[in-house]
Amino acid sequence: MDWPHDPDGDEGSEGRRKYGQAVLAKKVDEDEDFPFTAEAFVSEYGDEPVRIDHERVVSVEEIFEHIDDDTEFEDFPAFHTRVGEALREADYWPYRLEDAY
Repeated sequence: MDWPHDPDGDEGSEGRRKYGQAVLAKKVDEDEDFPFTAEAFVSEYGDEPVRIDHERVVSVEEIFEHIDDDTEFEDFPAFHTRVGEALREADYWPYRLEDAY
């Protein structure tokens, strides 16, 4: 896929140093951007790449396919929680936790 910028460059995953939620979090200014909706986030960043792991890069839009457009993020914890759930729903989360019970 042709990306608007290099997924491993400074605008992307910083040379593969940032993955998944860290890439998404860098797109948000905690003091100025909240609240916002998933639809607004995808409208602005949807075609941008997110490195999931050393092999896979997906678009912001692909991750947000698992979040309703009208979902509103009030703050960073709400954003991180829902994005984390979406990454797991899409099977983009690179780690699996075994049920300890």
